[in-house]
Amino acid sequence: MADLSAFPITRKWPAAHPELLQLYSRPTPNGVKVSIMLEEIGLPYEAHSVDFEKSEQTSPEFLSLSPNNKIPAILDPNGPGGKPLALFESGAILIYLAGKTGKLMPEDAAGRYETLQWIMFQMGGIGPMFGQLGFFHKFAGKDYEDKRPRDRYVAETKRLLGVLDKRLADRSWIMGDAYGIADIAVFSWVRNLTGSYDAADLVGIKNFANVVRTLDAFMARPAVIKGVTVPAKN
Repeated sequence: MADLSAFPITRKWPAAHPELLQLYSRPTPNGVKVSIMLEEIGLPYEAHSVDFEKSEQTSPEFLSLSPNNKIPAILDPNGPGGKPLALFESGAILIYLAGKTGKLMPEDAAGRYETLQWIMFQMGGIGPMFGQLGFFHKFAGKDYEDKRPRDRYVAETKRLLGVLDKRLADRSWIMGDAYGIADIAVFSWVRNLTGSYDAADLVGIKNFANVVRTLDAFMARPAVIKGVTVPAKN
């Protein structure tokens, strides 16, 4: 059985099954990327809920694994060379899991790099911009009288949706006929934009028919239906 005792995070979140990949997360847009991926590839894992209300993401144990105090993070007891591997950053984790299992990533070099560019598109654009829109539309920022910050992020969100809609005009998924990690990364956030952020009308999501079509296909996948509920909220 794997020995994970050298990792301080296991003192706060003990592993009932240390031979399995350990996931430390919450069902946020970034968090569900990894739980969806794990469900899609069928890799057994053990999920641990990180309670934001208790500021567990800033605890020394969590910071020992994820120094940027962001979820998700993983601890894979069966990493490269058979040694445990700790990783944070959802995009890096998606890439790692695709490489580990040989799933949801093109086998050819050109396809892999093209996939990575769309992962970066999500990490550098969609995630930050959609997140700021959510803050100014749904959360504390909504009470600001000056609506220029909100409108700035609405405009940028529309632009990004336009880029995505054009990409999907002649294909089922971001990389063509094959569903992959780029779709998981992007549509975990599109789901949140139209769901938790309640911004579908604000950004005119109906004007992006290809995005809506692909989001519907994404949300119908059994692994997505399961993954968006992991970890269960405390």
